[in-house]
Amino acid sequence: MSTSVETRAAAGGSPKGRKPGLSDRARAERRLGFWLAGPAFIIMLAVTAYPILLALWDSLFKYRLTAPDDRQFVFLSNYATILTDEVFWRDLRVTVLITVVTVIIELILGFALAMVMNSALKAVRGWLRTAILVPYGIITVVSAFAWFYAFDINSGYVNHWFSWVPGISTDLNWFADFGTAITVIMASEIWKTTPFISLLLLAGLAQVPGELTEAAEVDGATWWQRFTRVIVPNMKAAIMVAVLFRALDAFRIFDNVYIMTKGAYGTETLSLLAYRTSITRLEIGMGSAVSVLLFLCVILICFIAIKLFKVDLTGARGGN
Repeated sequence: MSTSVETRAAAGGSPKGRKPGLSDRARAERRLGFWLAGPAFIIMLAVTAYPILLALWDSLFKYRLTAPDDRQFVFLSNYATILTDEVFWRDLRVTVLITVVTVIIELILGFALAMVMNSALKAVRGWLRTAILVPYGIITVVSAFAWFYAFDINSGYVNHWFSWVPGISTDLNWFADFGTAITVIMASEIWKTTPFISLLLLAGLAQVPGELTEAAEVDGATWWQRFTRVIVPNMKAAIMVAVLFRALDAFRIFDNVYIMTKGAYGTETLSLLAYRTSITRLEIGMGSAVSVLLFLCVILICFIAIKLFKVDLTGARGGN
């Protein structure tokens, strides 16, 4: 038995159950990848690791910025206070609501826009992609102010233009109620970031082999069958990246909520809670604990997305 194993090893093979070794070219490419990405990874790690570790350390103390010398080690007491406070769970529900609704709608609209951009005529394809991507190029704060002034009861034009729509009147205050305020917040987020998802999905559409859709069409498959059984399965990696990136971004929403309502009428999110605790009330320990919990929620979202889609990115290119 050992002789056969040694014979296979000498012949360049590998024992059963073991992966074959990398070739010299693969090793050279891996070393080149490390040299190219290594410096950026080290810098990014140094920039992000220190604030995370500092927030984790500060969250273990009862620490107010107005009394820096009166610093008491309370271990996990800040976390216990936050997790037993209804305000945290209310803000978490609002954050999850915004994340789920916006990502689902953006995924549907993004797919539609990506299909349009992918099938458009070459003469107008460039202009069409530029027009669709314009909202994403606008700074988030500028976009949030534009939406706020459009729906504001004093300066807005939406109430006058759409007063014929049932439920909308000239004296409707969109930001004086949770339902209408959260609707405007989510609409502004969807308008701003749908082009980002459409751009990622467009890149995924370009990777779908044309012969597969043509073969399905020849076999009599409808458009919906081609879309669900050919296009979507071959875009699984692009869909996962788009959903993951947007979910992480939406879960950390801050600008739109702060500018439009400042968290009033139950529209506060976890990011705004962390800001209000740390900056407004100057409770660094408690605010750091909220930030750490927000960070853990982001990690949980990453874990769920990876487990849900089960995409092997290395397998797509035949790597080990």
